[in-house]
Amino acid sequence: MSTIALVLLIVGALAGGFVSGLAGFGTALMALGIWLYVLPPSIAVPLVLICSIVAQTSTLPLIWQSIDFRLVWPFLIGGLAGVPLGTMMIEHADPRIFKLSVGVLLLVFPAALYFQRNPLALSFGGRAADTMVGFAGGILGGLAGLSGPLPTLWASVRGWGKDERRGVFQTFNWTVLSASLCLQAGTGFVTREVLWLALLALPATVLGAWLGARVYRVLSDGNFRDVVLGLLFLSGAGLVWSSLGLR
Repeated sequence: MSTIALVLLIVGALAGGFVSGLAGFGTALMALGIWLYVLPPSIAVPLVLICSIVAQTSTLPLIWQSIDFRLVWPFLIGGLAGVPLGTMMIEHADPRIFKLSVGVLLLVFPAALYFQRNPLALSFGGRAADTMVGFAGGILGGLAGLSGPLPTLWASVRGWGKDERRGVFQTFNWTVLSASLCLQAGTGFVTREVLWLALLALPATVLGAWLGARVYRVLSDGNFRDVVLGLLFLSGAGLVWSSLGLR
C-alpha cells in the first residue's frame, strides 16, 4: 500500500468514526467517500461494515442506559427480517434505482423537517409502522448497505428526545450491520486483505468515535436534531450523485 493510500485509509477511518460517535450512524457516509479513491468497492464495503460495528460498539456504553427496548424491538424484528431479502435481491435488482429513490427521499424530507422548526411527534401506525420502517431499512441494508437512513429519518419525526432517537437508530444500525457482515463473511467477501486493512483502520476509527462521543454529550436536543438532518441530507445528495453516475 502506498503512503497516500495509507493516509487516506486512516483519514477515512478517523472521519467515519467521529461521525458515528457524534450521531450514532454515518460511518459509511464519511469513510466510503474517501476510501473509494484508493480501494475497490469489494474491499471498501466490508471494511466499512467492520469499522461501523466497532465504532458503534465502542460508544454503546455511552447510551446503554438510555436505550428503551420498547421502542427498539419493532425496528430490530423488521430489520433482521429484511436483511436476507435485501441480500437475495442483489442479483435481481438494480441498486441504482434504490439509491436514487432513497436519495431523493433524503433530500426532500430532512430539508422539510429542518425548516419545520416546531418538532413533530407523529404516532401514525404505532409499532406496526416502526416494524415496517425497520423492514425497509433491513432490505436496503442487505441490498446496498443503506440500513440507517430510513429508521433515522423516521425516529426524527416520532417526537422522541435526543437519547431516545440515538438509542433507536444506533441499536438498529449495529444489529443490521452485524447481520449484513455475517452474511458477507459467509459468502466470501471478507478476505484477508479486508481484515488486514481493518487492523490498520480500527485504531483511528475508535479514536474518532471517542472524539465524536465527547461532542455528542454537549449537544442540545435541537443541535443534535440539526446534525442528524444535515447528515441525512448529505447522505441523500451522495446517493443521488452516485446513482446518476455523476463525476
